[in-house]
Amino acid sequence: MPSVVRVVTEVVAVDRGFDYDLPDTMAHVGVGDRVRLNFNGRSVRGWICEFVEAPDAAVTRKPVVKSLGFGPPPAILPLLRWAAWRWAGPLARFLTAASPGTIVATLPTSPLAAPLEDSLRPVTHYAPGVWQMTPTQDPLELILDAYEHTRERAGSLLVLVPTDAWAQRLRGRLEQRGLAVAYGDDQWSRMRAGWPVIVGARGVAFAPAPQLCGAVIIDADDDAYRSEGSPTWDATSVVVERCRRDDAPVWATSVLPSPSLLNVGALSEQRDLDGWPRVEIVDRRSRDPHEGVLSLPAVLAAQRALEGPEPLAVAIILQRLGGGRLYMCKKCSELARCVICGQPEREEGEHLVCPEAHELRENFCRSCSATNLKRVQSGVTTLVRDVAAQLGHDVTEVTASSDGVPTSRVVVGTEAIFTRIRRCGVVIFVDYDQYLLAPRTEARRQAIEAVAKAGRLVGARRDARGLVVVQTRRDDEVLQVLRSGDVTTLRTDDVDTAEALGLPPFGAVAEVSGEGAEDFLASLNTGSIRRSTKEGVTTLRAGSVDALCDVLAHGVRGAGKLRVAVR
Repeated sequence: MPSVVRVVTEVVAVDRGFDYDLPDTMAHVGVGDRVRLNFNGRSVRGWICEFVEAPDAAVTRKPVVKSLGFGPPPAILPLLRWAAWRWAGPLARFLTAASPGTIVATLPTSPLAAPLEDSLRPVTHYAPGVWQMTPTQDPLELILDAYEHTRERAGSLLVLVPTDAWAQRLRGRLEQRGLAVAYGDDQWSRMRAGWPVIVGARGVAFAPAPQLCGAVIIDADDDAYRSEGSPTWDATSVVVERCRRDDAPVWATSVLPSPSLLNVGALSEQRDLDGWPRVEIVDRRSRDPHEGVLSLPAVLAAQRALEGPEPLAVAIILQRLGGGRLYMCKKCSELARCVICGQPEREEGEHLVCPEAHELRENFCRSCSATNLKRVQSGVTTLVRDVAAQLGHDVTEVTASSDGVPTSRVVVGTEAIFTRIRRCGVVIFVDYDQYLLAPRTEARRQAIEAVAKAGRLVGARRDARGLVVVQTRRDDEVLQVLRSGDVTTLRTDDVDTAEALGLPPFGAVAEVSGEGAEDFLASLNTGSIRRSTKEGVTTLRAGSVDALCDVLAHGVRGAGKLRVAVR
């Protein structure tokens, strides 16, 4: 009599298991492995999630058609179910994330975790927990110390970095030191075999290693770890949960640890303030309004870098404010902001109003009473033209959709620049207020992190090699932090704010939107869940992640598109 298996198919609209007969010819197939089967007249792929111990003998079941090789190891299937619950997404999405892109029928034999040579052993010991590091500090020593700390434990050491390019460079550095490293989708079988070290970006959080002996997450608060697609999972939370289940230590680094990250473990600080870059802050309110898009100090800094004894590249960053726009007084250069919430005001007809609609007011400057407010230009293409005219150099535009390597020494664009170049003499933030006034609770942290990324391009203060120029039209505590390099006050304020507002880790928030949002929300038994709707997005708030995710897990999805973003 054939075995009976419960299979989850790749059809995400049907998020449950179905029972199939497993023919005797497939006796080698186990839990987690991939198979092909007939599902409602269609040939689809699926994953065996369990063997049914007491199948109903009176029920006629279809047989599994074909084995498709290895899938996720049985040990991480509970983690994948947890992820589907945690981010209110179909289990098939996470099974796919932990599966190979091709059929893998055999696995290699994993090498042993060899000890480091005496000359390569780290001098400093890094205890597991959260490490607040300066932007220019090399995390390699921490990674090597974590490797030595976990080398004799069973399992793989998982190392996450924000980008694939960084992961590729790190892999080479670790292999030069004698470590056996699995990296990239093409080495899925090595990960599945339990290679000693696994390196990668966000997707490697679901690396198919049967067990982890530890994990290192570099720049754990980086937005690159958060999936913007649905489901909106984040790699840091996944890896922390994996290590909790495997009783494995975690090392996480950040230039400004978020309240959620501080919840991971004890905080240790690297208080080398000279590890931050040199920063020059230019207040454009006191400058000649006819200077152009780049202030005179920014132009001079760029010219020194381009024409010095060792010519260096210049990067010019413009961070957009999402769907919003900043409005500035032509006379005194003050920004139009709400007196109640401090958020930037926008035009609504002939009036100005903040996103919270606290006050609908006439179009005039609160500072000097002038009535000639203008929109601050924020287009990258326009910026490229203006920068080329001011500097007299060829300019390469770089955005997320750009291909190839920049061909000129002046690069203008979004934060995509940080992933395209390795070193430059000057980084200029054309309009830093776009960070400071962004309509996000993490705006200040993201502003600090942007300068930290720029610091890795220009070097540390102690080296006196490069410079970060910040152009602004306001006073902000973040600017004081950039001058000093001490983020302690901001870190404490972020924790107090999160606790007061019930933000993670002191509460849980989910945003529901899309065509199917109304039907999905109607099916929820919200109870004590707080609910508010603004501009087509419904925000749900609860006192804990468990309470919120339990409610979302019972929601019924309709035919329309639905996005559920759980934080």
